[in-house]
Amino acid sequence: MGRLSTLSTRAPKELEKKDIKDKTGKMLERLNELQNVLFADSSQAILVILQGLDASGKDGAIRNVFGHLNPQGVMVASFKVPTDEEKKHDFLWRVHRHAPLTGMIQIFNRSHYEDVLVTRVHGHCDDATAHRRFRAINDFERLLTTHNNTHILKFYLHISREEQQERLNERLEDPTKHWKYSGKDFREANRWDQYMNMYEDVFEHCSEIPWILVPADQNWYKEYVIANALLEKLESLNLKYPDLDTSHQ
Repeated sequence: MGRLSTLSTRAPKELEKKDIKDKTGKMLERLNELQNVLFADSSQAILVILQGLDASGKDGAIRNVFGHLNPQGVMVASFKVPTDEEKKHDFLWRVHRHAPLTGMIQIFNRSHYEDVLVTRVHGHCDDATAHRRFRAINDFERLLTTHNNTHILKFYLHISREEQQERLNERLEDPTKHWKYSGKDFREANRWDQYMNMYEDVFEHCSEIPWILVPADQNWYKEYVIANALLEKLESLNLKYPDLDTSHQ
């Protein structure tokens, strides 16, 4: 993927916001149809991994893309600081429990990658441990794809430092966003360079299933990229409704 500092966080200049939003709307209609077939067919699953720094728009992507789908076929799991029980297990234990059922779209809002990102930035995971975890993550993702027909889409929401600061400040100034505010977010933002280095290390060692870089400074383009990738994946699966079963008549 290369150095993140060299990769754009914005939509290509030739794109028009209105045109892209119109295309996204049409894609969401098609996604709703395909999700219904995925659910009925129930032979394959989708795992969507959303990674990104604070304020990169993970919650907004879930709301504005996946919120248009049938909620019976979509599940969301968020991974924050491990509980005392979770700490007593291997780092993938709490994640594996949320692997998707066939027929379902499962979203990870943050994921198992937090255990080789924030833990390293804060010194709770040394390099040797991180590299063992890289191998375990690759094995885990390979297990899901080869043994449970799970198709994994890994998105990195690539936001600029300037846009992140603006969004964090909005949490202080906008009463409707006060609930999102945490002083920790600003402290984490000051570790920008460390996070960039850790993400680049993840991309180097855990890309058997490739990462999709999503320029995230403009929400309308972020949502388009995610919806388009999901649509392409679902259309590639050749899903179909099951035939009528008359065997019990």
